[in-house]
Amino acid sequence: SNPAGNKNVSLNFAWIQLGGLRVGKDESAFDTFVGYAGNVIQDTIVPYGDFDTNVVQYYFDAGNGFSAVVSLEEGSGVVGTIDSYVPHVVGGVKWTQGWGAITGVVAYDSNYEEVAGKVRLDVNVTNELSLFGMFGYGSDDNLNDPSYAIGASGRGFYKIWGGNWAFWAGGTYKFNEKTSFNLQVSGDQDKNYGVAANVAYDIVPGFTVTAEVDWDHFGKFDDWVSGADVVNFTGADKKNSVGGLLRFQRSF
Repeated sequence: SNPAGNKNVSLNFAWIQLGGLRVGKDESAFDTFVGYAGNVIQDTIVPYGDFDTNVVQYYFDAGNGFSAVVSLEEGSGVVGTIDSYVPHVVGGVKWTQGWGAITGVVAYDSNYEEVAGKVRLDVNVTNELSLFGMFGYGSDDNLNDPSYAIGASGRGFYKIWGGNWAFWAGGTYKFNEKTSFNLQVSGDQDKNYGVAANVAYDIVPGFTVTAEVDWDHFGKFDDWVSGADVVNFTGADKKNSVGGLLRFQRSF
């Protein structure tokens, strides 16, 4: 059984900033700088990086469309938190113009001495339609090495998807000023796949209702059932799962 219950309070953001320098608790630049993975609620059916971390970060904006970031990060969780004085390091560059943007980020996992990267293309097709595609690749020899003090089962703080490569793609179509359709499809080398689609409606400014349907395919379900060392990231207990969400969101 899985009875409903209260969750502990979580402090996700607590940072100070002076110019381009940010210090404190934030989400990893590996995710924030590249722009997450679409305007759906469940955008991590195939995960694209872990989030919570303490950072010492510098963001540079040239004012002509070019921007960059360098971030020293502590990570979080048993596998992700640094185990010495050597921080994780994230670096990224972005080129933004009226047609869209090209973004790239690279992360070094100091615990497992592995590197992961993502590249993303955003295209504003029309005033109503915007599309994106993102590809990730990461090394994982040490992440798959059971002799490490903490076995990572192939997934680290940055290369958290299954296998070496993964992809995320989708877009947004605005029917009018209040209503939009959002879609994301994703997959990785371990044959995990996901589809998320929703319709978001702004009842009044600052109050949005979103109805979403999600589909998840667990690529190594049979191995997981047999007791193999496979990470069940979504918690699904079937090879194929379908779910739905209805969100009421008030922003102030």
